Amino acid sequence: MADKRDYYEVLGVDRNASDAAIKKAYRVLAKKYHPDTNPGDKEAEAKFKEASEAYAVLSDAEKRKQYDQFGHAAFDGSGGGAQGFNFDFGDMGDIFGDIFDGMFGGGRSRRSNNGPQRGANLRTSVRVTFEEAVFGCEKEIELTLKDTCTKCNGTGAKPGTSPVTCTKCGGKGQIVYTQQSLFGMVRNVQTCPECNGTGKMVKEKCPDCYGTGYTSSRKKIQVSVPAGIDNGQSIRIRGKGEPGVNGGERGDLLVEVVVSKHPTFQRQDVNLYSTSPISFAQAALGGDIKIKTIDGDVLFNIKPGTQTDTKIRLKGKGVPSLRNKNIRGDHFVTLIVQVPTHLTQEQKDIIRQYDEVSGNTLKVDSEGVKEEKKQKKSFMDKIKDSF
Repeated sequence: MADKRDYYEVLGVDRNASDAAIKKAYRVLAKKYHPDTNPGDKEAEAKFKEASEAYAVLSDAEKRKQYDQFGHAAFDGSGGGAQGFNFDFGDMGDIFGDIFDGMFGGGRSRRSNNGPQRGANLRTSVRVTFEEAVFGCEKEIELTLKDTCTKCNGTGAKPGTSPVTCTKCGGKGQIVYTQQSLFGMVRNVQTCPECNGTGKMVKEKCPDCYGTGYTSSRKKIQVSVPAGIDNGQSIRIRGKGEPGVNGGERGDLLVEVVVSKHPTFQRQDVNLYSTSPISFAQAALGGDIKIKTIDGDVLFNIKPGTQTDTKIRLKGKGVPSLRNKNIRGDHFVTLIVQVPTHLTQEQKDIIRQYDEVSGNTLKVDSEGVKEEKKQKKSFMDKIKDSF
């Protein structure tokens, strides 16, 4: 026993590791050293057995408790522990199946496939305008849907004939086989490959559905787009997905809403954002301005001396809530003072007159600039003269 490595060291975990951490560590080692992936490698096989032995102890609460108290002596009968423990791995079939399901292409089915099964969901999309997303609308989409074949009533068999019980699985839809492994005999269950889990075989196929039990056709479906829906959100239409299997209910149709961008408004949750231009006269004198909203134009009174980038809030002019369309967000507007780019001579004269009485900012004291330059030049001349 002195040559045996500590089980925690073997798995690479500390002594306080959780059951999940121990299992994860073993999974990594088992995949790395499993004989099926390392054929003929004796060292890999030894490490696999060592890791499996460590996991067999540390994954069992009682055995782990004994090991923490007495070490390896707990299982060889020479120490103060309980009775010896035989590592024949005969009781590790469930552990093996849990860790290696799907690892080597196998698969243990957890339930039978020949009972009623719900059909798969279908997905499609619909494009709406910005306004339609805000206020809601009705849309019609067209797509291909499957329906139970009316000629064979979904059996897939030619009228006058019936499906027969699958001889491979005996009508169970599953086959069970055992496999010898390092852990002993492992019991595996998988879907029957002959009947695909239905338990039935069709000898003579229905001419309409070719044995599938379903026919496909193009159908038009009405979609109610709720007010306030946002780009990328989906609408669920019950019972418009794939047909169920063995009497199971149909799946659902999930319609993703694609909202077109708006040239004026931007959306964030239930609030809207936009900019609105105002003239210099409006900004200076204040008064009513016209602002474009999702509901149409509204009047808003601004204060005299309003500056560019001033933000105003229009309560209740945003997007309706999906939960309650009577509750709406707000509309936030940034005001931008416009500067005219083309002026008539008369307009220029009026602006000059305004400037003369408000600070004369247009007039530059060119004489003062010249005098300053002259002073600087004479100063430099004095420097030169000193040399």
